[in-house]
Amino acid sequence: MTTLYLIKLYDSFRPADQASLEAMEAMKPGQTYKGELTRPRNYEFHKKFFALIGAAYEAWEMPVNEYKGAQIEKNLDRFRKDLLIMAGYGYPVVNIKGDVRYEAKSMSFGGMDQVEFEALYSRVVDVILQKVLTHYTKDDLQRVVNEILGFS
Repeated sequence: MTTLYLIKLYDSFRPADQASLEAMEAMKPGQTYKGELTRPRNYEFHKKFFALIGAAYEAWEMPVNEYKGAQIEKNLDRFRKDLLIMAGYGYPVVNIKGDVRYEAKSMSFGGMDQVEFEALYSRVVDVILQKVLTHYTKDDLQRVVNEILGFS
């Protein structure tokens, strides 16, 4: 299977890179080809998502600092997974004791296209504003993320 990167024109597509051009030139005119089109993830938007998570994590005040005599520290990976679950991007699992809990789905770069990722980003923003940065607006949060990324 060949992966083609295409740019949408008004009523057609054109190859977005040299490899796609070469693959399309090898196709026979008049033949039908089948494929699934997705919008690949934007790496800059991916970085923006993690800047968003980092800003919320830094602002989050963890309510419990000790459990059974052990000091509990904040954990960025757990925080990110909890945000994903709260944004509806999780699935139930059961452990060996029979307890049910939610796990975050993978948001791997190749497993989710840009449209899905933008929708998830929006839901995570909503969760952060409801649960962590309750005194922020979406514009406030956007400004903080842009400052982190150096877009201020």
